[in-house]
Amino acid sequence: PWGQKALGAYLGSNPLLWQEWDACQLLRHQPVTPLPTLVDVGLDDPFLAEQLHIDALAEVAASKGWPLELNRHEGYDHSYYFVASFIEAHLRFHASHL
Repeated sequence: PWGQKALGAYLGSNPLLWQEWDACQLLRHQPVTPLPTLVDVGLDDPFLAEQLHIDALAEVAASKGWPLELNRHEGYDHSYYFVASFIEAHLRFHASHL
């Protein structure tokens, strides 16, 4: 629901237009060389089960041979503390692929 609200506010009311920004759709249809991708998720995130659909992302990445590193962290939620805990690893990951 929060994603639908945000996408509606940014991209308009047509959900078909939102697919251009959907990570799973981009992986399914992107005609580029796969870029290594890093995703960290907190297992205590209240949005995880119903809204983030991280397993769908993992399935699409696997089916397309997309190099996805998916890390699931016990004891973390969707907070700024979570972001602060893993931002350095993300910066190092992305810098190593520039």
